[in-house]
Amino acid sequence: MRLTVNGRDHDVDAAPDTALLHVLRNDLALNGPKYGCGLGECGACTVLIGGVAARSCVIPIEGCTGRDILTLEGLGTRERPDAVQQAFIDEQAAQCGYCLNGMIMGTKALLATNPHPTEAEILQALRYNLCRCGAHVEIVRAAMRAAGHVLEARDCWPRPSRSTDRFRSFALQAPAATAHSRPSSASPPTVR
Repeated sequence: MRLTVNGRDHDVDAAPDTALLHVLRNDLALNGPKYGCGLGECGACTVLIGGVAARSCVIPIEGCTGRDILTLEGLGTRERPDAVQQAFIDEQAAQCGYCLNGMIMGTKALLATNPHPTEAEILQALRYNLCRCGAHVEIVRAAMRAAGHVLEARDCWPRPSRSTDRFRSFALQAPAATAHSRPSSASPPTVR
């Protein structure tokens, strides 16, 4: 089966129902997408398929042939990071870094369809990406910076202090959201 990943074609010898995440990590040595929950709930495995954010842990490779797949490694390099990656670096938007793949790829997908999102739109777009370390403040500031809202990023959420609750979820801050992740009965985003 042939997959186009980060602009390069790869012939993959795997069963058609193999999860894209397993092929990316095990066969192509692309470790940006992380295995988090295996259910498409946490966002750690997010990649862009045809420009749309998708959870690679629940997408079989047979659904990816003939489509452009973009992983974190395809965005930029250490010497020349993508604008979204640079914004996350500038805002120091990481602690353990496990969620970063999903946060960066989710931000990249948002900016592709909405180059100037509001803070509420950013919160809405990232609401199903889980960060267990509580780096939400820095992540939103990085997304604002990537969207070109550098001044607003400075003011939108103050840098956390010891008294700031750093463990709030995006879902609790996003309009009309009630849970930290999508209920299990809801279908994860899919690419058709």
